Amino acid sequence: MIKRNILLAAAGILLCSSMVFAAGKKKDSSKSKLIVIITPAYSNPFFKTEADAAAARAKALGYTSKAYVHDDDANKQSQYVDVAISDKAAAIVIDNAGADATITAVQKAKEAGIPTFLIDREINKTGIAVSQIVSNNYQGVQLVAQEFVKLMDEKGDYVELTGVESDTNAGVRSQSYHDVIDQYPDMKMVAQQTANWSQPEAFSKMESIIQAHADIKGVICGNDTMAMGAMAALKAAGKGKVFVVGFDGSNDVRDSILTGDIKATGLQPAARMAEMAVEQADKYLKTGKTGLPEKQLIDCILITPANAKKLESFAIK
Repeated sequence: MIKRNILLAAAGILLCSSMVFAAGKKKDSSKSKLIVIITPAYSNPFFKTEADAAAARAKALGYTSKAYVHDDDANKQSQYVDVAISDKAAAIVIDNAGADATITAVQKAKEAGIPTFLIDREINKTGIAVSQIVSNNYQGVQLVAQEFVKLMDEKGDYVELTGVESDTNAGVRSQSYHDVIDQYPDMKMVAQQTANWSQPEAFSKMESIIQAHADIKGVICGNDTMAMGAMAALKAAGKGKVFVVGFDGSNDVRDSILTGDIKATGLQPAARMAEMAVEQADKYLKTGKTGLPEKQLIDCILITPANAKKLESFAIK
């Protein structure tokens, strides 16, 4: 009887050990290593750089990644968040499709237990994303505005092309331009139109503006793709001497600056912000916190002919 009880006890211990091992194994295998990256369209190299940098950093940290493009369509963005939830993603990195329109999608991810890390663009709510890592647009655009005033010799007619109205960055950049330029009474804005961050749209809008205002001296643009479109339209109209400035720090604008066309831009560290988001996601998934505030501002750098050669893929080399 004693021998039989000993054998039964041993069998019970083995059974319990097997169950514990199996439970532990199941827990490990169910832990997601997927990071979903959602950005605007890659036609803007800024967003392609973000997606590539996030994917590369995720891979280096032992994660897999899936990248999607929302085309600044909040409905499409919401669908991709649904896909991330269905795929049981570990985390989501988003350059979002609207400061207000994105709130519901981020809330939905949070309720599904998936932390979200925002880059480049803020949303108008705190406490639902883990991190909001954005360029200090106000600081960076002020640098560009100050350079523009010098180029214009503090006087003359100018035009402004602004970004997508639903994007907080568009408003911040426009305000920053004007907080500097409006201090100079001899500088007059004769036209202001949105070109929605688009190079073809900027080209088209600029063509129409030139017809109505033939004597403009300068153009301020909310991003580099619009600056490229504006510069192309000006050159096609024989007005390549007009001062054009942008904001982002793209290789295209770098090359334009080096050839004497576009005069300045502000560098946003796109790649580094994306890498930071993945690094913070990794730390959060491992420890439950990032150790940093939700909103994080990254300073920008003025790019002119003096340092343009050092610019490569939204970073100073």
